Amino acid sequence: MFERPQSGERAVLVHVDYPGESEPEDLLEFGDLAASAGAQVVATVTASRIAPDSRFYVGSGKAEEIRDLLSAEAAELVIFNHELSPSQERNLEQLLQARVLDRTGLILDIFAQRARSFEGKLQVELAQLKHLSTRLVRGWTHLERQKGGIGLRGPGETQLETDRRLLGQRIKQIHKRLDKVRSQRAQGRRARERAAVPTVSLVGYTNAGKSTLFNRLCNADVYAADQLFATLDPTLRRFKLPGFGAVVLADTVGFVRQLPHELVAAFRSTLEETLEADLLLHLVDAHDPERHTRIDQVNEVLGAIGARSVPQILVYNKIDLSAEPPRLLRDVQGRVTRLWCSASTGEGFDLLEQALDEFFLRDQLQGWLQLPASAGRLRAAIYQTGRILQEVADESGGCWLEVRISQRELEALYRREGQQYVLHASREPVNVAGAAQAP
Repeated sequence: MFERPQSGERAVLVHVDYPGESEPEDLLEFGDLAASAGAQVVATVTASRIAPDSRFYVGSGKAEEIRDLLSAEAAELVIFNHELSPSQERNLEQLLQARVLDRTGLILDIFAQRARSFEGKLQVELAQLKHLSTRLVRGWTHLERQKGGIGLRGPGETQLETDRRLLGQRIKQIHKRLDKVRSQRAQGRRARERAAVPTVSLVGYTNAGKSTLFNRLCNADVYAADQLFATLDPTLRRFKLPGFGAVVLADTVGFVRQLPHELVAAFRSTLEETLEADLLLHLVDAHDPERHTRIDQVNEVLGAIGARSVPQILVYNKIDLSAEPPRLLRDVQGRVTRLWCSASTGEGFDLLEQALDEFFLRDQLQGWLQLPASAGRLRAAIYQTGRILQEVADESGGCWLEVRISQRELEALYRREGQQYVLHASREPVNVAGAAQAP
């Protein structure tokens, strides 16, 4: 019976090319993933196949080559850049006498290392348990065998069923806890909606520079590093645009090709910040030669969570590495669709703020509101938006406010007071007592 080693970071990487499917950069990204997980890569094995081998995925000859390489390099771990079936993992481990990890297991391990918040840890554990539930047979093959004859049947089924039941109970428990967190997150979104503060969500391929841009815009200190999946837990901060006012910026987990379905499902509550956003800033590494492919892969994930309909602006980051000038690109309607900047140097950030201002000022209303003297709370709420152009008192003790404000924001403020707003194109003739000073 093979006992799986519980430690060891010396790893052999295995990558298989299939005609018309695999792309050259796959292998480079695979190496980055392994390094992000802390693996010490001692060798890389490549192969070409028409279809996966049902028993060893790579075929018996290549599997034996990997076994010899493990022995020569004193490696304890084999990582496949592909998704293996439970039986393929078991067969490979028995032949290689080493731990075998597939791409899904590798990404789950990285997520487990990076999760910091309570919600993030729960989400990662949920994804791991769902992945493990399909592979329980590996750990108990010596107990699962049915023995023939009365009195000769071992406790295999009992042990397996116990493990499955415990896993199922833990998964239900995690779902309940995540439901509470999801409820709290929804309350936060409703509060922002009542305050009419729009949300901008940062999305993009992992290591595109989202956290660096987030830190520069919000003057925050979110962890940022040149590594895959440096950020897992979503962070929200409020910042002020020079022309529009307050918005909330959400930093989210980065995407990667073939993101495991378990992770997409587990992090759905986190990705709801993306789904409910008013605008997506889709960050792209301008220095990446495969940036166009990365854009398509991110859009695939956005489609999987139902966020393809959310407006987005492509932000080509890292122009300090690509030697491109900062600039804006507009569509035929004059709306900004792409811009080039550098989050690390701040180059082009004036254009980014301009693009955000333009986007949120598109639905701005400008005109006069007449408020009675009893509407002091509503007047204060309107002033908090920071877009009062002029205030004039009238003889009844009320006032006229000339405002520039979004229709959604104005409706929310009046709805909170149980009133309907009337926006006048100009101030109606009244006996003006004098212009009031802004508070």
